[in-house]
Amino acid sequence: MDNSCKTPKWQQLKAQLNNLPPIQFLEMLRQSKNPIIIDVRTTQEFNTGHIANALNIDYLADDFWEQIEKLSTNHDFLVYCRSGRRSIRTCTLMRNGGFDNKRIFNLEGGYERWVVDGFPQAEVSNA
Repeated sequence: MDNSCKTPKWQQLKAQLNNLPPIQFLEMLRQSKNPIIIDVRTTQEFNTGHIANALNIDYLADDFWEQIEKLSTNHDFLVYCRSGRRSIRTCTLMRNGGFDNKRIFNLEGGYERWVVDGFPQAEVSNA
């Protein structure tokens, strides 16, 4: 069987999500009453720069899902990673884990695109 035209699984998952380019992600941050911004990169990645007020929950950590489950579901969740793959998986896990898909948003292109497009970053301490 020829798999050359097969759509990758991550693209299939992504198609089921609320994917926002940076400008719409920023608008959602501004319009949502009490959003939770989740950065699913490693702590080391997070410490090099992140979106202001983001909560760092490392997708690769052993207790990743336990940390996600502790979040109140009464919020809009704005999720991002470096390029978008870990955040796609996170949004999918959240949706499958009982979070309302209408309240979960994935940053299209991840933090890399956010920075390239010139959107605001949190101040990073060198302490």
